[in-house]
Amino acid sequence: MESAPFFDDIADGPEGGEAWWLTADDDVRIRIGAWGHNTKDGAKNGAKNGTVLLFPGRTEYIEKYGRAARDLLSRGYATLTIDWRGQGLADRMVDDPATGHVHWFSDYQKDVKAMVAAAESLGLRRPFFLVAHSMGGCIGLRALHENLPVAAAAFTGPMWGIAMAPSTRPAAWALAWGGRMFGFGHLNAPGTGGDSYVMTAPFEDNLLTTDPDMFSYMQAQGRAHPELLLGGPSLRWLHEALRETLDLSRMPSPPHPAITFLGSNERIVDTDRVIARMQSWPNGELEMIEGGEHEVMMDRPDTRARIFDRMCGFFADHATSTRHAIGA
Repeated sequence: MESAPFFDDIADGPEGGEAWWLTADDDVRIRIGAWGHNTKDGAKNGAKNGTVLLFPGRTEYIEKYGRAARDLLSRGYATLTIDWRGQGLADRMVDDPATGHVHWFSDYQKDVKAMVAAAESLGLRRPFFLVAHSMGGCIGLRALHENLPVAAAAFTGPMWGIAMAPSTRPAAWALAWGGRMFGFGHLNAPGTGGDSYVMTAPFEDNLLTTDPDMFSYMQAQGRAHPELLLGGPSLRWLHEALRETLDLSRMPSPPHPAITFLGSNERIVDTDRVIARMQSWPNGELEMIEGGEHEVMMDRPDTRARIFDRMCGFFADHATSTRHAIGA
């Protein structure tokens, strides 16, 4: 693995964060980053409970999870996270770098494969656990079905469906399909553009967080390193996301223990799909966050503390409960 740029100045994560370049099976270059993987005494005492594989959402990047990594390390977990293809410093997939694009949703599993191989190469402390947000929740659910070697999973605002009015869903399918079939799938989906949401939306009634400090944290990152930012999704991405979430909705839940945190004011993902999934997950639990928006791991300090306490307690309860705990 080759060392990659890592913007410690904006991450506000634990000391010793690092990043590396990886190359997926199809030669796409992605970036991974870790915190808590190697303490000064070399004993990894800070991460005595294992390592979280953190799957970010669409538009996100490694440094955005510096504070989450700090919360996890204080509870005994190292963090390994990723810039998915098409975002962060990973290879962008179309000529316009502001457009979020993927050729096939299954391509993200190539990134997962490279990430897991790197975790093993780095000798990160086991057991592994999954924390997956938004689009990362969609990628993560598929990865669990493909035997991701984790003992348990936690999801926040998982994209198991996209929020839209029932009357607009057929039109979204038709337009996204048309973009793919007729060669304009690289164009932005309707109502979106090249601007980053967090850099242009006012804090009042934003869709992400109720905490002004965390909103400012995200905006400060974008001002310092605009190359990390991403605008709206392409029509091709939209088609792939609609198809993948529909396919996943028809599959049973995987055997892994899982807990999901969902804001009661969630307006980005389809909450009905999330609730239905967790109601049918044999080893699953759903915790509603009253007043929470989409990014509940980036909400007010008391909310974040409650979520990370609950999440890490869940991991501790299931650390040895399945064969996935040892990566079998």
